[in-house]
Amino acid sequence: MEQEVILMKGNEAVAHAAVRAGCDGYFGYPITPQSEIMETLMEIRPWETTGMIVLQAESETASINMLYGGAGSGKRVMTSSSSPGVSLMLEGFSYIAGAEIPCVVVDVMRGGPGLGTIQPSQADYFQVVKGGGHGDYKIITLAPSSVQEMADFTVLAFDLAFKYRVMCVVLADGVIGQMMEKVVLPPYRPRWTDEEIKKNNPWATYGRENGRAPNVITSLALKAEEMEEINLRLQARYAEIEKNEVRYEEVMCEDADYLIVGFGISARIGQKAAELAREEGLKVGLLRPITLFPFPTKEIIRLSNQVKGILVTELSAGQMVEDVRLAANGKVPVEFYGRMGGVVPSPEEILNALKEKIIR
Repeated sequence: MEQEVILMKGNEAVAHAAVRAGCDGYFGYPITPQSEIMETLMEIRPWETTGMIVLQAESETASINMLYGGAGSGKRVMTSSSSPGVSLMLEGFSYIAGAEIPCVVVDVMRGGPGLGTIQPSQADYFQVVKGGGHGDYKIITLAPSSVQEMADFTVLAFDLAFKYRVMCVVLADGVIGQMMEKVVLPPYRPRWTDEEIKKNNPWATYGRENGRAPNVITSLALKAEEMEEINLRLQARYAEIEKNEVRYEEVMCEDADYLIVGFGISARIGQKAAELAREEGLKVGLLRPITLFPFPTKEIIRLSNQVKGILVTELSAGQMVEDVRLAANGKVPVEFYGRMGGVVPSPEEILNALKEKIIR
């Protein structure tokens, strides 16, 4: 069958992909630069075709708690927001992690701190990848660098969330959310029936049986030993995720003397900078982390034994660079170049920074 290629924004691709992934419910609140996700869902009206619920909540706090309830019943549910809105959701993130239930969140990042700007940023790395809420929890985090990946990773996020019973975040910067590219949308998956939910998600609570709910969904443990047991189980799960789900892309790394590391739009700019460097006879490669958790630590270690220096580029004051430095462990210089406030650097800027900070 011939594939249909459509021109659309990254945010629009998320909406269409969610419907096709068999999503049962979307609960969200508008905030730039991700508002087109909910707007597109309202436009395509999936409740008339697949039965998917689309609801504008009264706040980001309400939407994450609606997500908690829907996910606890075994449904495929999701929300989306941008940086200040995600900050309001962090208590819910922690509760969802403690309750061990799967769901999907899309974060299209904008500049801060505070209300900041509606321009793009990558400064949510700490609050999402590092688990900005309280407690020792981690979130599978996928970082798309194209509109096609916005669609693909939305589907993948549901698969990973339910595979490991964790929250999965699609962490995109405002450039990827707003830019338009050609997309091949995923095929339709049917929504689960009630019987399939009970079979696939035996941990879920889905109404009373013989006067009692089959399961109680909670993140509360009153005894210290019980809370420790939960945490040990979570940590074992995160270790399994780190073992099985690391994703990354290497570009021109086979013979690289120098390495650029970036995610999202920074990776695309960094790849062009590496290509410009190659034209000048400089052997520069790019490593693009696709999963920010689990982070491609082993690949950084391996490449640290090969290259003479690493430049990390982000739309922030430097957050992922800390993980790169930890992985490199002093074997090679790791320098940083970033822009803030919504300013997006050019490939020439990245190349100049590489020359000044690393190559010299």
